[in-house]
Amino acid sequence: LLLLWKYRVIIGFLTAAFFVAIFWGNISQYVNQIDAFGLNSDRDRFIRLLFQPVLVLWALLSTGVLQAWLNKRKAFSPL
Repeated sequence: LLLLWKYRVIIGFLTAAFFVAIFWGNISQYVNQIDAFGLNSDRDRFIRLLFQPVLVLWALLSTGVLQAWLNKRKAFSPL
């Protein structure tokens, strides 16, 4: 990301989209009790589900996606 600073907003958006896309797979692993990636208990899989939105928010905030969206929204606001 340091080398591609000019593209940080795009990278942040794509990272957040990736976290949202894999969220459904994580729900499936929890519901169907599938062991993967060292998560072999329902408690571990549930904790991962709780932190998934945190990862999405982190990707959006740390790369400036939300700020860029708010600035663009203000630029087109009639008020």
